[in-house]
Amino acid sequence: MRKILTMLAFSFCISLVSQAQAKTGKVSGAIKDGGQKTMESATIMLLNASDSSVVKLTIADKEGKYQFEGIKEGRYLISVSAVGHAKEFSEVFTVLPESVFSVKTIELVPQAKALEGVTVTSKKPFIEQKADRMVVNVEASVTNVGANALEVLEKSPGISVDNDGNISLKGKQGVVIYIDGRPSYLSGADLATLLKNMNASQLEQIEIMTNPPAKYDAAGNSGVINIKIKKNKQVGYNGTLSLNYTQGRYPKINEGANMNYRKNKVNIFTNLNHSYRDNFQNLDIQRTFRDKDSKQLLSFFDQEARMRMAGRSYNAKLGADFYLTNKTTLGFVVSGFENPGSFRNRNITNISDANGNLINQTRAKTDVTENWRNFSTNVNLRQLLDTSGKELTADFDYIHYRSSNNQTLVNSYFDNAGNPIQPADTLLGGLPQDIAIYSIKADYIHPLKNGATFEAGVKSSYVKTDNDARYDSLINGRIIPDLIRSNHFIYEENINAAYVNLNKQLSKKWSAQLGLRLENTNAKGDQATTGQTFTRNYTQLFPTAYFTYTASEKNQFNFNYGRRINRPNYADLNPFIFFIDRYTFQQGNPNLKPQFSHNIELRHTYNGFLVTTFNYTRTTDIIQEVLEQNEQRNETFVKKSNIATQRQIGLSVNAFKQLTRWWTGNIWMNGYNNKFSGTINDTTVTLDANTLEMNISNQFKFKKGWSGEIGGFYRSAGLDDVFLLKSFGTVNMGISKQVLKDKGTIRLNVRDMFFTQKIKGSVKYSNLDVQFQNLRDSRTVSIGFTYRFAKGKVNGNKRRTGGATDEQNRVSVGNN
Repeated sequence: MRKILTMLAFSFCISLVSQAQAKTGKVSGAIKDGGQKTMESATIMLLNASDSSVVKLTIADKEGKYQFEGIKEGRYLISVSAVGHAKEFSEVFTVLPESVFSVKTIELVPQAKALEGVTVTSKKPFIEQKADRMVVNVEASVTNVGANALEVLEKSPGISVDNDGNISLKGKQGVVIYIDGRPSYLSGADLATLLKNMNASQLEQIEIMTNPPAKYDAAGNSGVINIKIKKNKQVGYNGTLSLNYTQGRYPKINEGANMNYRKNKVNIFTNLNHSYRDNFQNLDIQRTFRDKDSKQLLSFFDQEARMRMAGRSYNAKLGADFYLTNKTTLGFVVSGFENPGSFRNRNITNISDANGNLINQTRAKTDVTENWRNFSTNVNLRQLLDTSGKELTADFDYIHYRSSNNQTLVNSYFDNAGNPIQPADTLLGGLPQDIAIYSIKADYIHPLKNGATFEAGVKSSYVKTDNDARYDSLINGRIIPDLIRSNHFIYEENINAAYVNLNKQLSKKWSAQLGLRLENTNAKGDQATTGQTFTRNYTQLFPTAYFTYTASEKNQFNFNYGRRINRPNYADLNPFIFFIDRYTFQQGNPNLKPQFSHNIELRHTYNGFLVTTFNYTRTTDIIQEVLEQNEQRNETFVKKSNIATQRQIGLSVNAFKQLTRWWTGNIWMNGYNNKFSGTINDTTVTLDANTLEMNISNQFKFKKGWSGEIGGFYRSAGLDDVFLLKSFGTVNMGISKQVLKDKGTIRLNVRDMFFTQKIKGSVKYSNLDVQFQNLRDSRTVSIGFTYRFAKGKVNGNKRRTGGATDEQNRVSVGNN
């Protein structure tokens, strides 16, 4: 299969080169203002009608005229912008070879107010479907006020988050999170901690790509989610101040400032944010222990964990862009955060015999103080090589995470009458972690003469993680080093990659894009405490293919294919046994291999508002969390293993419609079948279940600056990995009011107003039988205020933000 796709990509490349002298057309037109005067210096962009990507850009001459030459056959539209005027678009038109298409004169309408002291904004739909991604506009939803980035993700179509912070997309784990085009390099609970410390007021968009092109890292079994931070694009100074207060069971506060200043050839921007969070989580688990061979019932475990997580977060970012010439831009970004916090867990475990009679009880107290720090920097260069669109970009990233974690765990033991049966044992732990990431990449874009585009790039990254877990036992008032539980693990990884990508409008109705990415991985793990080491070296090819057929003005079909990889998280490779409580342990697995998937999508778009997508995914060597029970010692081990092959077939529908002048509705539904087939604990396991997901949003625009929203999501019973979850959902509602001459916005919202976001489920295979219920601080009331200030004019220069990829999504750090 891989060889065939490689040959197809090579053949496609030869085809493009052979057509380099193909005949092209021209596009011309003129711009006027509302008074029918010609508009000089207006910015005109030629856009691809299929995905709104920029094909060419020019400036209107003194008579307001413009012309594009060397345009390949296809469907386009014109975008025009000028200072003091609202942006306008032309109708979609078709360019034919050896012809000149004259665009109807476009009239620009002056804005009612100059941009002195106010930021002009336009209302965007909550969800937009583009050719290669779904876009969620965060500010379009009133109920996002007071929320954090993880909560915004949870209510986005197709995204779900489990108890450990693992993010799934359309029922598949292995999604990679980018922030402003740069990888977060975190995963699981650590990624969840980072996202919880990002307020929704900082976010502009969430881009969801189930099959990203070859320029993206191949990591991410289910695709890529790119979180875009707000960026101001005005000459002069401008910014946003925000304050949000949220009340659930416990209070939460967030305050931030985003500021930007641009003059001449320098643009400086900064973001500052502080938050206080206080949350709870109630986790109830019932375990049934049976004999592995006879299946005879042995005992019951009933566990109640009551957790409290509190902490603060301080975030800062400073960056600058230097426009050295009209073709050269040099930029840098420096950012960092500090997240001090605490975690408290009170756990009661009741142990009963096969008849349900209480035997004894264990009470565990866990207290943790931690601090998580980060420093990162990016240097980037953008060089336009000529006026035809040739472009070279380069990025260097350095990212450093450092965390401290000090914990105290006390276990007390009682008989069925509540009397102590043995002295309590106390375990003291210090778990510092240090992660250093280096990444360098370069990308090149080369438009061909026939209108096709060739892209190529290279990247190299190096990651080193250092985990030094040191435990001590407190015995009779003396601290004794616990050498059995202590562990020092060092992991190093180098990934080198290169890619090529070619796209072309094949005819008036057909377009295609083919890409091929090569990644070479070299990894080494060293358990310094025991002297155990392991190495991994492998090279893989990852082809991608996209085809678009525009049947008519109202009907478009898209087909895409991609092969992807999901590497183990760094912590999952550490063979050390981590102590969770007296009866629960977590162990890494150095034998973990990466999992590979083949993703296929067929999508139909009708009239720009109704999108239907069929998807098929097959994943081999899937990395899965496995529970193993020792029925004699009443212990449960949790570890990751390559256990199975997963197959998913799904059908999703997304509809966005302006129902009236004041009411806009959006509904997203996704039905899919998940099937696992593999071996767990020497037992053949086959799991098969259907799941329905639904996300609904209704937005209302009233007079005098009032707006509102009501919506929610629902997930039916179904499989989440090997866990069978029961159905759950939530309803959210919010209102907002523009104040202070539209410079300010007050928002009020209620999330999970009926407190129905309760996760219940089970896992059953071999001698394992576990039931669980998870309850979080999901019902909240938030009030927020945002103030916008600006003095200047709109400018469309693009700010670079970096080029690192999947490594950051695989780190591990915190509890909050």
